[in-house]
Amino acid sequence: MRLSLQQTQQIVSTLRQHFGNQSLVYLFGSHLDDQARGGDIDLYLEPETSDTSLIAKAMIKAKAALYQQLAEQKIDLVIDRKGWGW
Repeated sequence: MRLSLQQTQQIVSTLRQHFGNQSLVYLFGSHLDDQARGGDIDLYLEPETSDTSLIAKAMIKAKAALYQQLAEQKIDLVIDRKGWGW
């Protein structure tokens, strides 16, 4: 995994701050591969809430916070509301 422990904790903490403490956060994509280079940080999130209005607001705030915290690293956030199941 190409994220440090500090970065991982920062991502989880920030997302849970905005989406709720019981939110599930998973990393996927190229950042799991130590041999890969570049790429954005791909995150899958199951937020604590299923309210689409709250999720939309939280997504904007969380992505802005992470962008600043992670030195302007591009972040893709896939959100799956609990109970929906794709």
